Amino acid sequence: MSDKSRSLDVSIMGRSYKVSCADGEREALLQAVSYLDQKMNEIKSSGRVGSIERIAVMAALNITHEFLATRVTGDFDFASLKRRIDSMQEMLDEVLAPQERLF
Repeated sequence: MSDKSRSLDVSIMGRSYKVSCADGEREALLQAVSYLDQKMNEIKSSGRVGSIERIAVMAALNITHEFLATRVTGDFDFASLKRRIDSMQEMLDEVLAPQERLF
């Protein structure tokens, strides 16, 4: 896998943003965008926060709180999880590579 950086267009709350990410991190970035978009839309739909800037700050606070709560109470090792997922992805790529030649 290449870690070459590329530009990617994403949409958060209907607004387009151009971000740069390594090829190997594209899927993780898209998942992060999706999660952020979901959190911001939840805050917007609550009706208590109006401006996009305030919605973004509230979403950032909520996500940071979730992260810190997981880190403190769960003793969750994100680096280990990422290594395991990367290893599984490599195994899947190896197993599925011969299948691609069939199509």
